[in-house]
Amino acid sequence: MTRASVIKSVRMSRFSASLLAMAAVFALAGCSNSQDSTDDVNQSATETTTVSETGDVLRIGTEGAYAPFNYTNADGTLGGFDVDMANAICADMQVTCEITAQDWDGIIPGLKAGKYDAIVAAMSITPERAQQVSFTDPYFSNTLVFLARKESSFDPSKSSDIDAHSIAAQRSTISSQWLEGEYPKANMKLYDTLSNAFLDLGSGRVDAMISDKVPALEWLSSPSGSPYMIKGDEIDINDNFAIAVRPGDALQAKINQSLANIKANGTYDELNQKYFAMPATETTVAAEPATDTGGQ
Repeated sequence: MTRASVIKSVRMSRFSASLLAMAAVFALAGCSNSQDSTDDVNQSATETTTVSETGDVLRIGTEGAYAPFNYTNADGTLGGFDVDMANAICADMQVTCEITAQDWDGIIPGLKAGKYDAIVAAMSITPERAQQVSFTDPYFSNTLVFLARKESSFDPSKSSDIDAHSIAAQRSTISSQWLEGEYPKANMKLYDTLSNAFLDLGSGRVDAMISDKVPALEWLSSPSGSPYMIKGDEIDINDNFAIAVRPGDALQAKINQSLANIKANGTYDELNQKYFAMPATETTVAAEPATDTGGQ
């Protein structure tokens, strides 16, 4: 009962003023206890409980700016391989997906704060991230590539070329971390989104760019990317994408089972063909139990 309803009931019964005050005090105390209980529930939810364990909705966070894995359509809806795969997993789990976009820099903090239950956003498994989240089995293998104008003499096999050119990369990604680790003298230009990095490359504000291969191929097929090409060989750094959940969450095992199911029933291959037009064996890795130490 709310404070207002208690007071209304007291007035209708022509209670004394002192009893009215007492009722208001009890109502306020009830509200306070209710808030304390809500806070306890919310805190518990951010620690161990997911929506999928208590209802029929699974909340998914994605970036919405990493085509073809995830992107935002003109009408504001989300699309891409990650989004379709998340929906397929939800269908197998017999829950409803609620997918929301989150800026990349805040995507892990959002998970830890309980804004959503899992991250499906082409996230690479790294030891640093595995200290904050638990990863499912991998669902995609990734390689890195350098891009530059077709007529450019930029040769990433020469460290002197990398150090002599300005190179774009998305901030806090495996691409930028690899470049910084391998070539600490490189003139890196970091961007909050991959789209902004591609925009500056296409505008000539940087000489080259390092990116995951699949988004790079997507951009090269666009009018803006047509004057550009991949320079040098693909860079295989044993980079695997996986879904992230909060540490200790039982959702990890449930998602692993659904991943195995959609791979077994052909759904995963259909999505892979839809977005990448190549056999799944060329872009995926065998499922292995995910651990909290990462490093796969």
